[in-house]
Order: sequence, then C-alpha cells, then structure tokens
Amino acid sequence: MTPATPELVRYGQDRFPEIRPTLVTVYAEVYAEELRTPFHSVERFEERLEGYASRPGWEAVLAYEGSEVTGYAFASTLPAGSRWWSGMLKPMPEEYTAEDGTRTLALFELMVRRPWRGTGLAHRIHEELLTGRPEQRVTLLVDPTHPKVKQLYESWSYTNAGDQRPFPDAPLYATMVRTLGGS
Repeated sequence: MTPATPELVRYGQDRFPEIRPTLVTVYAEVYAEELRTPFHSVERFEERLEGYASRPGWEAVLAYEGSEVTGYAFASTLPAGSRWWSGMLKPMPEEYTAEDGTRTLALFELMVRRPWRGTGLAHRIHEELLTGRPEQRVTLLVDPTHPKVKQLYESWSYTNAGDQRPFPDAPLYATMVRTLGGS
C-alpha cells in the first residue's frame, strides 16, 4: 500500500487564530529535545510566532494527511527598516540589507514531523509557500550544527550570506538567501 501524498493548504494572516494551536503543538513535538533551552522553549516560540504572524504578508502552508498535520512552513515580508540583518557578525553593505517592506521574504519555520521526513515533503511545503510571492528574495536562518539541513537548503539554491545571532540568547545561525522570481 502506498502512503497518501499529504495535501498542502495555504493560510493567510486572517486564519492565523485557527491554526495557531496546531503550529505550537507541532513545534513542541519537533523541538522536543531542545525545549529546555530558554530560546527554544514553547513560550518563546509563541512570542516569536505572535510577532511574525502580525506582520504584513504573513502566510503559512500546512501539510495534511487526512486530518493529521504532517508539517508546515510560515513566512512574512520583512518590513521597511527591519532589524533582520542587524545581528550579522560581519556587517553587510547597506544596499544588501536595506528593506523597503517588499524586497525580502523571511522564512521563519519549516518543519516536518518525523514519520514524514525524507519523503520530499519539506521541499513541497517550501516551494508551495514561495509560489506566487512578489518578493525578490527569501532569507532564512539555519543552525550550522545541523550540516545536513544547511546542505538541503543549498540544494534548493540558497547561499550563505554570513552568520548572525538574532537575539542575545539565540544560537549562532547561518543566514541563507535565495533569489525569487518576484518583481
């Protein structure tokens, strides 16, 4: 018997309250081994999630097998004057980091529950989230202590722009960027 192909469903900001509990539950499952660190705690995730979902252009894509969520991703446009690039260890040129509220999509989370890992689902969710986006590029942070994850993003045409620490108690992350087909 062949397993079902998960269905992908896109949600806008207006439906965030409906999916919020699911986003938190899946996060707690996927990050179970890291929840003891303050930065990765469910409470801190919920704070970040509320902030991200309040931004213009926020969208999520959830994957479902029947009624069961198998994974998700969410992102929003970086606002004008965004501090996204301010945590870079090596300062970058202003023409690279200046945000106008339309230039860059920030991918905040992409996760797939264990039974569906290695099936290509992460890539399907990722590409669905990027489909039709008007931004010129997408950026994300990846923990460099997970080299396979970093290599996966590189295989999806991301390049490493340098390292950053986005919050004082956050891990050091590789900042990755990919060009999009937007205007």
